[in-house]
Amino acid sequence: MQSDTPPSANPDNHTFDQTEHMENAARRIDNISSHLAAQPCAGNYPKGLLAGEVAIITGSGDVSSVFGSQGIGKSCAMLFAKEGAYVVVTDIDNGTICSRCPLNHENQIRTGKSDAVAADINAAGGKAISVPGDVLDASFPDRLINETIKAFGKINHIVNNAGFTWDGMLHKLTDKQWDVMLAVHNTAPFRIVKAAAPHMISSTSGLHGNIGQANYATAKAGIVGLTKTIAKEWGAFGVRANTVAFGYIETRLTQAKEAGAFIEVEGKKVALGIPQGAAKAAPVNQFADIPLGRTGSPDDAAGGVLMLCTPFANYVTGHTLEVTGGKGI
Repeated sequence: MQSDTPPSANPDNHTFDQTEHMENAARRIDNISSHLAAQPCAGNYPKGLLAGEVAIITGSGDVSSVFGSQGIGKSCAMLFAKEGAYVVVTDIDNGTICSRCPLNHENQIRTGKSDAVAADINAAGGKAISVPGDVLDASFPDRLINETIKAFGKINHIVNNAGFTWDGMLHKLTDKQWDVMLAVHNTAPFRIVKAAAPHMISSTSGLHGNIGQANYATAKAGIVGLTKTIAKEWGAFGVRANTVAFGYIETRLTQAKEAGAFIEVEGKKVALGIPQGAAKAAPVNQFADIPLGRTGSPDDAAGGVLMLCTPFANYVTGHTLEVTGGKGI
């Protein structure tokens, strides 16, 4: 007897097709799941992208009460801790003055800058220690690394953030201005990285230059070269080295010079910031050359630093990331 039901509508055929479809779907889900499990996906890091990793961040003390704004270093420290890192906060505070250092910060430093940030991190449920000191003190890098190893037993990340500007037109720039910029932006990071080597084997001025900052631009270009050399020499040991070049970030270095922020160098006050006169002469939209149309915040800057330290950047080394809002493109 011949059925009037077409083969495609046969219940048995339908059951077979449905089962095959479900099996195919299951296989696709398995493939997708295995793919996602192999990727550095945020969902795979419930304790944070840097959970259990140790990060040293120089210049990460709390400068808010001194300069009226939070610095990039503090933002990095807080963000890294939020992502599960054990943070070593370090800055010049607690009256720490280096007799061999050309800088005299005594009138500039609020007691306990790095202690305050470490305390905030610990109070929020994170883990941090404070190692105050002057990065220009030749003995400080070894102490910084030793204290870190003593507390956490390892080092995964070093963020050489400490620094400042000491501006002057090239024909008026003194040897001291030149030497201090190279010391804080080149020599200090070199010493810290060198001291950490046994445990690790694991700014746009340097790219585009800046009027009145021949010393600062040279120093920043130098750190780019040092970073690329570290990337080449230590890559075989699984160590990555990158730099971050910041654009107009709202810190004491970009606020109005008239606000009074300064640092003392051998008894001489060096004003920090941008003269207000330049701002008055600017066009109505003073951020016209920044595609995003605004300045960056310390938190914006910290995000760029964090990105290079996460698993998402495992194959990025020797690179300079420009965090500029698009300025200079």
